[in-house]
Amino acid sequence: MSAVPIECLGQCMSAVEYRAILKYRLMIPLFPADDLCPVCRKCCLDSFGEHAVHCKELPGFKYRHDLVRDVLYDVLKRAGISAKKEAPVNFLTDPLEGRSTLRPADILVFGWEGGKHACVDLTAVSPLVGLRDHGFVAGQAITKAEAGKVSKHEKACIENQHVFIPFAFDTFGALTPDAVRFLKRVQQVVSSNTAHVKGHNFVFSRIGFAIQKGLTAQLVARLPAISL
Repeated sequence: MSAVPIECLGQCMSAVEYRAILKYRLMIPLFPADDLCPVCRKCCLDSFGEHAVHCKELPGFKYRHDLVRDVLYDVLKRAGISAKKEAPVNFLTDPLEGRSTLRPADILVFGWEGGKHACVDLTAVSPLVGLRDHGFVAGQAITKAEAGKVSKHEKACIENQHVFIPFAFDTFGALTPDAVRFLKRVQQVVSSNTAHVKGHNFVFSRIGFAIQKGLTAQLVARLPAISL
């Protein structure tokens, strides 16, 4: 939320978007409780926006993932790091379902570690998943999401001489240690290759803003007209 507005990088929000994301972060009620979701018309909204975050009826759900991916790819490209997004690698699949679930790498970074290419796989989750369950632990949702990606794809990457990097983040902007390590290394490259970028938080600020910007699409689409 402290990112500097830069319109040419898409790093800006309308007043409506900013208010929505601020209320979500501060857990101020956004929606009338028990109103039907105006997008999916299958489930009721909750006051704090958790249904809006997980509702998959609108392209906004995929937009959030794709926006963060695109911003990360743009950062890599501007830093001079060779990469390709939506790169077909012919081995990323759900091991329980076989090749019917074959999918590309979100981002393939060439020669990232020991000459091996790295498959960067993004996943997002709300930190409030399981909040009502007994034994809820803060941070468990993002850790579980990362573990799910690792169990699906790490073995296949290793067997095919690739490095697997799970890039898990939550809707409050938290990142897992693997994602932080990856971004820190990218930041080092940015700092050494781009003379006009002096701030050490440039990479983290861009990714953090993209996470919040993507989330606003899901929240604003469900706001009652009186709130706009």
